[in-house]
Amino acid sequence: MDGIRGLAALFVVLHHCRLLAFPGFPADTGPGWASWMLYGHFAVVVFIVLSGFSLAVAPARRDWALGGLGRFAHRRLWRILPPYWPALAISLVIAWTLVPQPGEGPPTAKSVLFYGLLVQDVFGSPSPNGAFWSIAIEAQLYLVFPLLLLLVRRAGVLAMLGAVGAVVAAIGLLAPSVPAVELLMRFTPQFALLFAIGAMAAGVAGGRWLRAPWGWLSLLTAVPVVTLIAVRGSVWTVENFYWVDLALGPAVGCLLAALAAGRPGRLTGLLDTRPLRSLGSFSYSLYLTHAPLVVVLHTLVIAPNLAPGVPAFLATLALCVPVTLLVARGFAAVFELPFQRHRTWPELRAAILARLSGRRPSAG
Repeated sequence: MDGIRGLAALFVVLHHCRLLAFPGFPADTGPGWASWMLYGHFAVVVFIVLSGFSLAVAPARRDWALGGLGRFAHRRLWRILPPYWPALAISLVIAWTLVPQPGEGPPTAKSVLFYGLLVQDVFGSPSPNGAFWSIAIEAQLYLVFPLLLLLVRRAGVLAMLGAVGAVVAAIGLLAPSVPAVELLMRFTPQFALLFAIGAMAAGVAGGRWLRAPWGWLSLLTAVPVVTLIAVRGSVWTVENFYWVDLALGPAVGCLLAALAAGRPGRLTGLLDTRPLRSLGSFSYSLYLTHAPLVVVLHTLVIAPNLAPGVPAFLATLALCVPVTLLVARGFAAVFELPFQRHRTWPELRAAILARLSGRRPSAG
């Protein structure tokens, strides 16, 4: 799973590099061989399904019990906020002192408040970081997760999936004609169903259906959607992200179920290689920190020397990919990985003091 996270985060970096080198998104103004990089949005689809899967693995093994609401809330906040707030501070400084995000003015006091409280998808303000839109959605899905588990315990996984799917489909159908429903689109409600699909895949991974041909089912459900995207093009796809996301969700869920079963073996082995596992270990930091860096490097280094086009794109990749990876790895070493190894403030404080004094920290 770390390998998938790492590849998805790297795909988002490539996506932002392409957007800057070939302006005009969602129109495809670049060469055909780079068209696939237009669809960085789908990396977020993978993240959301994978998030539902990861959170549901442990509950699925204990009859879908959450294991304590307070413990769950602490672990989620401990995971998401320590890297997020420093990344927000860095993004604000870059936007104020160097270059704001494309299409955005300098961040305001509202930006600090709304992004700090993770409500940027509810209240509008200039964005300090083009990747932060999905972090608020992820946090809000954490609030929904206990309710999904309760529904599973009361009515079963299929009933939970059907209930969420019915609500999401109704919102999508009514939004174009009902202003009150259209406001709900700020929350990208399709991600709730993707999250539920991930949770269902976790149930499959721990049950008697694990030996089903999930890899083939993933391929069969993905091919029609990918073909439709290729035929209709980027503008149509972006305009219909709501339904395209929903169509891709089952393919991602089936893939996760297949990988949980160790199939296909070559893909599982590839994702479990040391480089991809290492990339996955700091993928959250890469996602959080890359966007301001890509914008700064392209605006101040690439754009003054190269006109938009293939040379600028290749130069952006050559410069931005290694820089963002190095920065993210260093950022994770300070703000992400210690919080994964030590799950409470006392444990983390003891580890820091032990390191400062040259002693080996005791096991927490």
